[in-house]
Amino acid sequence: MAEATKLMVWIDQDLCTGDGICEEIAPDVFHGRDDGLWVVKEEASIFGKSIIFDGEAAPDGARGVARVPDDQVDIVVEAAEECPGECIMIEPYDEAIVADRGV
Repeated sequence: MAEATKLMVWIDQDLCTGDGICEEIAPDVFHGRDDGLWVVKEEASIFGKSIIFDGEAAPDGARGVARVPDDQVDIVVEAAEECPGECIMIEPYDEAIVADRGV
């Protein structure tokens, strides 16, 4: 289980073009919704509990911020760089966001 993380990631739904390149590059961090847009997720195998930030089970958009596993930072950055919609937002880890999301 991941004990530390330096980064968090979220997807700006207004910019997402639905190409899915993010999930091809980092399938443990990105997930396709039924509406053709993509969201972030945290896998149980990494964080102890699976959370998909899809607006149903957990917040989505700017409020749906997932922790990035330390061993996947490079591929998440690559996914952001390759994203045609430039919708993948990466920011420093903020413990308050994780505590406040109520998931």
